[in-house]
Amino acid sequence: MLVFMSIRAVPLALLLAACATPPAEDTAKLAAEARKVAAGMQSSLAAKLLGELQAKGPEAAIGVCTTLAPEVAARISREQGWRVTRVSLRTRNPVLGSPDAWEQSVLADFDARAARGDKPDAIEHAEVVREPQGRYFRYMKALPVAPLCVSCHGGPESIPPGVKARLAADYPHDRATGYRPGELRGAISIKRPLD
Repeated sequence: MLVFMSIRAVPLALLLAACATPPAEDTAKLAAEARKVAAGMQSSLAAKLLGELQAKGPEAAIGVCTTLAPEVAARISREQGWRVTRVSLRTRNPVLGSPDAWEQSVLADFDARAARGDKPDAIEHAEVVREPQGRYFRYMKALPVAPLCVSCHGGPESIPPGVKARLAADYPHDRATGYRPGELRGAISIKRPLD
């Protein structure tokens, strides 16, 4: 009888161990998928933003980040079944860009890595986390400030008066200014349920 119980316990123990975290190769595969999604979102927004800047100037380009970025993130989220968003420790729109506790920790680590000399466009983080609602694969990709970003996110000398006025009207709680090219503005964050 004892032999029978221990034999039955072994498959259960193996099953529980297998559910704890995905194998490293699965995590690497999830990271590769997330990296593609983040890169696609970033390049799509950058192309649209550059086009709008060239066609209508920086005031009109604010609309790309105001409406298009959340729309693209929502579309990707619906298509993938994941939560895809942009977050920052210094938000422009606190309703859409405020990081959760895990994202805050990763963003602080990104800042430390950049301060140590890591290339901003190579900074990313991926892991499987357990939360009260279940297990999730979480991924973040740093968003460095490009030269074209300073007309809306730079210091007071970089932001044209019309842009300042529009930002003040549209984003009364804006904390997303004072950046220089190459600094980290925030990150694309991806959260994928595993259970």
